Amino acid sequence: MDGLRGYGERYNDLSRRFAVWLGLHSTDADALLEIVTAEDRGTPLSPARLSERIQLSSGATTALLNRLEGAGHIVRTREHTDRRIVTLHSHSPIRERADEFFTPLAVRMDAAMAQYPPELIERFEELLADLRTTIDVDLAERDLAERDKAAGSG
Repeated sequence: MDGLRGYGERYNDLSRRFAVWLGLHSTDADALLEIVTAEDRGTPLSPARLSERIQLSSGATTALLNRLEGAGHIVRTREHTDRRIVTLHSHSPIRERADEFFTPLAVRMDAAMAQYPPELIERFEELLADLRTTIDVDLAERDLAERDKAAGSG
């Protein structure tokens, strides 16, 4: 667990440096990374889903999206048949800047991972998935307990 915590600390430091490099608040940079990553996976985010991912209220997310859109970093589109559904997309200049920032690290990460057999990497991915699921269950139980407590006190 210490190793995972240490990795998380380094990842957070990298995220903060990315934000500074872009001249953005860290929350704005985190949102951009979420938007770009979702696009890369072929599942663009809605504002509501982004709000969940970055732990902001819908109002705060709207303000954040207004800033990012105003700066030309993202665009909100209505590409679904249900025109009420909004999806978030990055503009290519910000994507290019993200690639410029993260490509050197990606090359180093690929080299580090190439030292290990594919079977070990697969097992590690399984371990990480199990750990994420464990945390998700714990968080869901905590959310339920908080709702029950709030309902009981009202």
